[in-house]
Amino acid sequence: MGSLLTVNEFLKERVLRRIEALPEDRVYQVLDYIEFLESRYAAAPTPAPSVVQRFAEGVQDTLRATSVPQAAITETMGLMSKALGILDGVKAAAESVAGDVTKRSPSSGA
Repeated sequence: MGSLLTVNEFLKERVLRRIEALPEDRVYQVLDYIEFLESRYAAAPTPAPSVVQRFAEGVQDTLRATSVPQAAITETMGLMSKALGILDGVKAAAESVAGDVTKRSPSSGA
């Protein structure tokens, strides 16, 4: 995590506690401020998010930019999170099946 290594665990936990106490619309303001600070002062670029994370952030940013009510954004992101959880489960099941097939293939001796 590059630059986060310089932030001690106590400080990270303190920031998370404070963020969790805020309503979601205020957390977006915190995120905006963090992104501003990052653009001005970051010593290194932020690690790139995964494709799925980038997609979710894009949806979130689009909803915020079009003045969608906060409750709708929260519900949409919750549904996306559930859908991504299901896809992760499907991926894990597929990997398990592929692993089983791979293990059995050499011993079947065609």
